[in-house]
Amino acid sequence: MPPKRRNLGIALAVVVLLLCGATVVAVQAGGVNFVTTWWNNRDRAYPDLDTATMSPTQRKIVDVTRAEFDAQPDGTRFSEGVEENWCADFVSWVMREAGVPFENPHSGHWRIPGVYTLTEYYQAQGRFKAADSGYTPKPGDVMLYKKGSAFGQHTNIVLTYSDGRVTTVGGNEWGGHVTVNEFEIRGYVGLVGYGVLP
Repeated sequence: MPPKRRNLGIALAVVVLLLCGATVVAVQAGGVNFVTTWWNNRDRAYPDLDTATMSPTQRKIVDVTRAEFDAQPDGTRFSEGVEENWCADFVSWVMREAGVPFENPHSGHWRIPGVYTLTEYYQAQGRFKAADSGYTPKPGDVMLYKKGSAFGQHTNIVLTYSDGRVTTVGGNEWGGHVTVNEFEIRGYVGLVGYGVLP
């Protein structure tokens, strides 16, 4: 193919991807291959949640994450100024602000900057539920993903769960934003499990 035609084809493909805003990820569940479309949710609004039945800690998590979603600060706000992937920093910061801080098993500090260490923390606390355990996630629970997920190795926070669909809020998502996502978790490949609120 001539270079000009190839470049035009590449440019057209980029425009289509930007307009659609989707990443298509092939996943396998129950031996059946299917395709899940992941929409770029940067334009998704923070959901209007009924907090009347939530605990005070859950309500505080909602208040804190809504404020950070609206503000869209730089990730260094949550990482104490460190330039790094900040999804676990965001979760750590939110939990501290909500009055349920973590204790890093390596330093004793409130911030746990790595997803793997965050998973170990929940396991050591007896607050980890495996993805295949049948556990129903609750608002304020933390979702933990491995490298093979659509997010990559990642963590975010549950806002709602209903009939197999979860709404989450997380940091360092879709190009470095605080973002709300909604997706089907039944048969989801890449979810390790949940860190449960105390």
